[in-house]
Amino acid sequence: MKIELVRVDDAFHFEGSGSSEIKVHTDGSPEIGGSNQGVRPMELLLMGLASCSAIDVVLILKKQKQDITDFRIVADGDRVEEEGTKRSPFRKIHLTFKFAGNALDENKINRAIGLSMEKYCSATAQLEALAEITHSVEIATV
Repeated sequence: MKIELVRVDDAFHFEGSGSSEIKVHTDGSPEIGGSNQGVRPMELLLMGLASCSAIDVVLILKKQKQDITDFRIVADGDRVEEEGTKRSPFRKIHLTFKFAGNALDENKINRAIGLSMEKYCSATAQLEALAEITHSVEIATV
């Protein structure tokens, strides 16, 4: 896997692309001179984790004929500054999987999430060595 990151302005706005050639923009906060032209890098890590699991879950639930009308994941990461540095890695991450649909089977949803988190999602495997990753589920009926 390979990506390219290109500086867009004379501050902290960057444009990244990978094999799909779709552009992703990152930027620093206004407090350090950024201009809010993209997501923050640590937000992008959480988005990557949520996206990785979301793809797994949707693939599994489609095979199980679950009629999902809305699906979203809220990722909440707690960062802790490492002593003697300015680095603040995630130490706890909680994913809230939110579903709406017709006659959704809660057992199938929980199984799909479990498979993603424990067997399929490479982003989870990458991050769980450094952060405690937990999750919860909310199901709304339509």
